[in-house]
Amino acid sequence: MKITTRVSYYLLPLLTWMVGLSAAGPLPLPNAHAHNDYEHPRPLLDALDQGFCSVEADIHLFEGQLLVAHDGKDLKPELTLQALYLNPLQELARENQGRIYPDGPEFTLLIDVKTDGEETYRALSYVLSEYQEILSGMHTPNEFSIRAVSVIISGNRATEIIATHKPRLASIDGRIDDLDTTMPPELMPLISDRWSKYFKWTGEGPFPEAEKHNLKKFVDKTHRSGRRFRLWAIPDKEVVWRELHIAGVDLINTDDLAGLASFLNSNKR
Repeated sequence: MKITTRVSYYLLPLLTWMVGLSAAGPLPLPNAHAHNDYEHPRPLLDALDQGFCSVEADIHLFEGQLLVAHDGKDLKPELTLQALYLNPLQELARENQGRIYPDGPEFTLLIDVKTDGEETYRALSYVLSEYQEILSGMHTPNEFSIRAVSVIISGNRATEIIATHKPRLASIDGRIDDLDTTMPPELMPLISDRWSKYFKWTGEGPFPEAEKHNLKKFVDKTHRSGRRFRLWAIPDKEVVWRELHIAGVDLINTDDLAGLASFLNSNKR
Protein backbone atom coordinates (compact mmCIF):
# COMPACT_ATOMS: atom_id res chain seq x y z
CA MET A 1 0.00 0.00 0.00
CA LYS A 2 1.47 3.33 -1.04
CA ILE A 3 0.76 5.98 1.58
CA THR A 4 3.21 8.89 1.57
CA THR A 5 3.65 12.06 3.64
CA ARG A 6 4.56 15.49 2.28
CA VAL A 7 6.43 17.08 5.18
CA SER A 8 7.27 20.40 3.56
CA TYR A 9 3.63 21.34 2.99
CA TYR A 10 2.77 21.54 6.69
CA LEU A 11 6.09 22.26 8.38
CA LEU A 12 6.69 25.91 7.44
CA PRO A 13 3.11 27.10 8.25
CA LEU A 14 3.23 25.20 11.54
CA LEU A 15 6.60 26.66 12.56
CA THR A 16 5.46 30.14 11.58
CA TRP A 17 2.30 29.70 13.61
CA MET A 18 4.18 28.42 16.67
CA VAL A 19 6.64 31.32 16.58
CA GLY A 20 3.75 33.79 16.44
CA LEU A 21 1.96 32.40 19.50
CA SER A 22 1.80 34.56 22.57
CA ALA A 23 3.31 33.14 25.75
CA ALA A 24 -0.12 32.39 27.17
CA GLY A 25 -1.73 31.14 23.96
CA PRO A 26 -5.48 30.70 23.43
CA LEU A 27 -7.67 29.19 26.13
CA PRO A 28 -8.75 25.68 25.06
CA LEU A 29 -12.47 25.49 24.27
CA PRO A 30 -13.62 21.85 24.72
CA ASN A 31 -17.07 22.60 23.24
CA ALA A 32 -15.83 24.18 20.00
CA HIS A 33 -15.91 22.06 16.82
CA ALA A 34 -14.65 23.37 13.47
CA HIS A 35 -16.99 22.05 10.79
CA ASN A 36 -15.18 21.35 7.48
CA ASP A 37 -12.06 22.79 9.05
CA TYR A 38 -9.98 22.30 5.89
CA GLU A 39 -11.97 25.03 4.11
CA HIS A 40 -10.43 27.74 6.28
CA PRO A 41 -7.37 29.62 4.95
CA ARG A 42 -5.04 27.74 7.33
CA PRO A 43 -6.52 24.30 8.09
CA LEU A 44 -6.14 23.29 11.73
CA LEU A 45 -4.07 26.38 12.61
CA ASP A 46 -6.99 28.83 12.33
CA ALA A 47 -9.01 26.61 14.69
CA LEU A 48 -6.09 26.29 17.12
CA ASP A 49 -5.71 30.08 17.12
CA GLN A 50 -9.22 30.27 18.59
CA GLY A 51 -8.75 27.45 21.12
CA PHE A 52 -10.87 24.84 19.32
CA CYS A 53 -10.47 21.31 20.68
CA SER A 54 -12.22 19.52 17.82
CA VAL A 55 -11.86 19.75 14.03
CA GLU A 56 -13.42 17.91 11.11
CA ALA A 57 -11.65 16.67 8.00
CA ASP A 58 -13.35 14.97 5.04
CA ILE A 59 -11.15 12.36 3.37
CA HIS A 60 -11.10 10.55 0.02
CA LEU A 61 -8.96 7.53 -0.77
CA PHE A 62 -7.45 8.37 -4.16
CA GLU A 63 -4.54 6.55 -5.78
CA GLY A 64 -3.31 5.30 -2.44
CA GLN A 65 -3.49 8.70 -0.76
CA LEU A 66 -5.87 9.98 1.92
CA LEU A 67 -6.73 13.38 0.48
CA VAL A 68 -8.68 16.05 2.36
CA ALA A 69 -11.51 17.76 0.46
CA HIS A 70 -15.30 18.00 0.50
CA ASP A 71 -15.76 16.86 -3.10
CA GLY A 72 -13.72 14.71 -5.45
CA LYS A 73 -13.28 17.63 -7.85
CA ASP A 74 -11.29 19.50 -5.18
CA LEU A 75 -8.66 16.81 -4.56
CA LYS A 76 -5.04 17.96 -4.62
CA PRO A 77 -2.08 15.61 -4.08
CA GLU A 78 -0.43 17.85 -1.48
CA LEU A 79 -3.55 18.06 0.71
CA THR A 80 -3.09 14.76 2.55
CA LEU A 81 -4.49 13.92 5.96
CA GLN A 82 -0.93 13.59 7.22
CA ALA A 83 0.22 16.97 5.91
CA LEU A 84 -2.79 18.98 7.06
CA TYR A 85 -3.55 17.29 10.38
CA LEU A 86 -1.58 14.31 11.66
CA ASN A 87 1.91 15.74 11.23
CA PRO A 88 1.23 19.14 12.83
CA LEU A 89 -0.74 17.50 15.66
CA GLN A 90 2.17 15.16 16.28
CA GLU A 91 4.60 18.08 16.40
CA LEU A 92 2.40 19.97 18.84
CA ALA A 93 1.97 16.95 21.11
CA ARG A 94 5.73 16.51 21.24
CA GLU A 95 6.20 20.22 21.96
CA ASN A 96 3.55 20.27 24.71
CA GLN A 97 4.45 17.10 26.63
CA GLY A 98 1.73 14.93 25.14
CA ARG A 99 -1.03 17.50 24.67
CA ILE A 100 -2.09 19.75 21.80
CA TYR A 101 -2.52 22.69 24.16
CA PRO A 102 -0.18 22.88 27.18
CA ASP A 103 -2.01 21.03 29.99
CA GLY A 104 -5.09 21.03 27.73
CA PRO A 105 -7.84 18.43 27.17
CA GLU A 106 -7.83 15.59 24.67
CA PHE A 107 -8.18 16.90 21.12
CA THR A 108 -10.73 15.41 18.68
CA LEU A 109 -9.98 14.79 15.01
CA LEU A 110 -13.31 13.86 13.41
CA ILE A 111 -12.65 12.17 10.06
CA ASP A 112 -15.60 12.10 7.67
CA VAL A 113 -15.00 9.27 5.17
CA LYS A 114 -16.33 10.14 1.70
CA THR A 115 -15.13 7.06 -0.22
CA ASP A 116 -15.81 3.35 0.39
CA GLY A 117 -15.85 2.81 4.14
CA GLU A 118 -13.99 -0.48 4.38
CA GLU A 119 -11.30 0.28 1.80
CA THR A 120 -10.70 3.76 3.19
CA TYR A 121 -10.52 2.54 6.78
CA ARG A 122 -7.90 -0.07 5.87
CA ALA A 123 -5.75 2.68 4.36
CA LEU A 124 -6.47 4.99 7.29
CA SER A 125 -5.55 2.39 9.91
CA TYR A 126 -2.20 1.91 8.16
CA VAL A 127 -1.56 5.65 8.31
CA LEU A 128 -2.69 5.98 11.93
CA SER A 129 -0.28 3.24 12.99
CA GLU A 130 2.56 5.72 12.28
CA TYR A 131 1.12 8.11 14.91
CA GLN A 132 0.39 5.74 17.80
CA GLU A 133 2.32 7.89 20.25
CA ILE A 134 -0.30 10.68 20.08
CA LEU A 135 -3.52 8.71 19.43
CA SER A 136 -6.00 7.46 22.00
CA GLY A 137 -7.16 3.89 21.46
CA MET A 138 -6.81 0.19 22.15
CA HIS A 139 -3.06 -0.06 21.96
CA THR A 140 -3.23 -3.46 23.64
CA PRO A 141 -6.15 -5.94 23.51
CA ASN A 142 -7.46 -5.09 26.98
CA GLU A 143 -6.44 -1.49 27.61
CA PHE A 144 -7.80 1.80 26.27
CA SER A 145 -5.24 4.59 26.58
CA ILE A 146 -6.08 8.31 26.41
CA ARG A 147 -3.44 10.34 24.60
CA ALA A 148 -3.28 13.73 22.87
CA VAL A 149 -5.69 13.09 19.98
CA SER A 150 -8.89 11.08 19.64
CA VAL A 151 -9.69 10.06 16.05
CA ILE A 152 -13.40 9.48 15.44
CA ILE A 153 -14.70 8.08 12.13
CA SER A 154 -17.87 9.58 10.65
CA GLY A 155 -19.47 9.42 7.21
CA ASN A 156 -18.96 6.02 5.60
CA ARG A 157 -18.16 4.09 8.77
CA ALA A 158 -16.83 0.55 8.51
CA THR A 159 -18.35 -0.20 11.90
CA GLU A 160 -17.73 -3.94 12.12
CA ILE A 161 -14.13 -3.70 10.94
CA ILE A 162 -13.35 -0.78 13.27
CA ALA A 163 -14.90 -2.59 16.24
CA THR A 164 -12.71 -5.68 15.82
CA HIS A 165 -9.50 -4.09 14.58
CA LYS A 166 -6.41 -4.54 16.76
CA PRO A 167 -4.71 -2.32 17.65
CA ARG A 168 -7.57 0.14 17.24
CA LEU A 169 -6.56 3.79 16.98
CA ALA A 170 -9.94 5.20 15.93
CA SER A 171 -13.49 5.09 17.23
CA ILE A 172 -16.96 5.47 15.69
CA ASP A 173 -19.26 8.48 15.45
CA GLY A 174 -22.74 7.21 16.37
CA ARG A 175 -26.22 8.50 15.62
CA ILE A 176 -29.18 9.19 17.89
CA ASP A 177 -30.63 5.82 16.84
CA ASP A 178 -27.46 4.25 18.29
CA LEU A 179 -28.12 5.53 21.80
CA ASP A 180 -29.35 2.11 22.86
CA THR A 181 -26.33 0.38 21.35
CA THR A 182 -24.35 -2.15 23.34
CA MET A 183 -21.09 -0.70 22.01
CA PRO A 184 -18.87 0.60 24.82
CA PRO A 185 -18.29 4.36 24.99
CA GLU A 186 -14.61 4.01 24.10
CA LEU A 187 -15.66 2.43 20.78
CA MET A 188 -18.51 4.91 20.13
CA PRO A 189 -17.66 7.99 22.23
CA LEU A 190 -19.69 10.50 20.24
CA ILE A 191 -23.32 10.71 19.10
CA SER A 192 -23.89 13.05 16.15
CA ASP A 193 -26.92 13.74 13.98
CA ARG A 194 -28.38 16.23 11.52
CA TRP A 195 -30.16 19.19 13.14
CA SER A 196 -33.01 19.28 10.61
CA LYS A 197 -33.87 15.62 11.21
CA TYR A 198 -35.19 16.50 14.66
CA PHE A 199 -35.59 20.30 14.80
CA LYS A 200 -37.38 22.85 12.61
CA TRP A 201 -36.23 25.98 14.44
CA THR A 202 -33.89 28.14 12.34
CA GLY A 203 -32.98 30.63 15.03
CA GLU A 204 -35.81 33.00 14.17
CA GLY A 205 -38.16 33.71 17.05
CA PRO A 206 -38.15 31.69 20.27
CA PHE A 207 -36.97 28.09 20.44
CA PRO A 208 -40.16 25.97 20.59
CA GLU A 209 -40.56 24.38 24.02
CA ALA A 210 -41.18 20.91 22.57
CA GLU A 211 -37.95 21.08 20.56
CA LYS A 212 -36.05 22.45 23.55
CA HIS A 213 -37.31 19.52 25.61
CA ASN A 214 -36.25 17.00 22.95
CA LEU A 215 -32.77 18.54 22.69
CA LYS A 216 -32.25 18.23 26.44
CA LYS A 217 -33.59 14.68 26.36
CA PHE A 218 -31.09 13.65 23.66
CA VAL A 219 -28.20 15.31 25.51
CA ASP A 220 -29.07 13.75 28.86
CA LYS A 221 -29.50 10.27 27.38
CA THR A 222 -26.17 10.60 25.59
CA HIS A 223 -24.41 11.68 28.77
CA ARG A 224 -25.96 8.83 30.76
CA SER A 225 -24.40 6.44 28.25
CA GLY A 226 -20.97 8.00 28.83
CA ARG A 227 -20.79 9.71 25.44
CA ARG A 228 -20.61 13.23 24.00
CA PHE A 229 -23.29 14.82 21.81
CA ARG A 230 -23.05 16.86 18.60
CA LEU A 231 -25.46 18.15 15.93
CA TRP A 232 -24.36 19.06 12.42
CA ALA A 233 -25.83 21.46 9.86
CA ILE A 234 -27.14 23.66 12.66
CA PRO A 235 -28.22 27.25 11.98
CA ASP A 236 -24.84 28.92 12.57
CA LYS A 237 -26.14 31.72 14.80
CA GLU A 238 -25.40 32.86 18.32
CA VAL A 239 -29.01 32.34 19.43
CA VAL A 240 -28.73 28.68 18.40
CA TRP A 241 -25.27 28.27 19.99
CA ARG A 242 -26.78 29.61 23.22
CA GLU A 243 -29.55 27.00 23.28
CA LEU A 244 -27.09 24.21 22.51
CA HIS A 245 -24.77 25.46 25.24
CA ILE A 246 -27.57 25.68 27.80
CA ALA A 247 -28.72 22.15 26.92
CA GLY A 248 -25.22 20.79 27.47
CA VAL A 249 -24.31 19.90 23.88
CA ASP A 250 -20.66 18.85 24.01
CA LEU A 251 -19.46 19.87 20.54
CA ILE A 252 -20.99 22.92 18.87
CA ASN A 253 -20.50 22.90 15.09
CA THR A 254 -19.51 26.12 13.37
CA ASP A 255 -17.89 27.64 10.30
CA ASP A 256 -17.51 30.94 12.21
CA LEU A 257 -14.44 30.16 14.30
CA ALA A 258 -13.92 33.59 15.83
CA GLY A 259 -17.64 34.08 16.50
CA LEU A 260 -18.10 30.82 18.39
CA ALA A 261 -14.83 31.30 20.28
CA SER A 262 -15.96 34.74 21.44
CA PHE A 263 -19.34 33.34 22.51
CA LEU A 264 -17.86 30.41 24.46
CA ASN A 265 -15.21 32.59 26.13
CA SER A 266 -18.01 34.87 27.32
CA ASN A 267 -20.31 32.04 28.43
CA LYS A 268 -18.29 29.60 30.50
CA ARG A 269 -20.21 26.68 31.97
